[in-house]
Amino acid sequence: MPAMVGAVQVISIGSSGVFNIGDVYKIMPVSTAKTFSGAGSFNTGDAITLYNNRSSTNTFDQDSVDQGNYFNA
Repeated sequence: MPAMVGAVQVISIGSSGVFNIGDVYKIMPVSTAKTFSGAGSFNTGDAITLYNNRSSTNTFDQDSVDQGNYFNA
């Protein structure tokens, strides 16, 4: 069934994002990422006090592949 769409304004789409208007059968964006961060890196809010006297982030990954995109068409 056709889609009736009015005015659309797209400001930004991320590198692995998908923008679709109308009929679609399958949408499969493909993206993987691995993030390493130290203690307190993702804290958000007002007036956060954080004391990290000795902090180290272990980035050693022995299996090297955590999540593959093998079966995405």
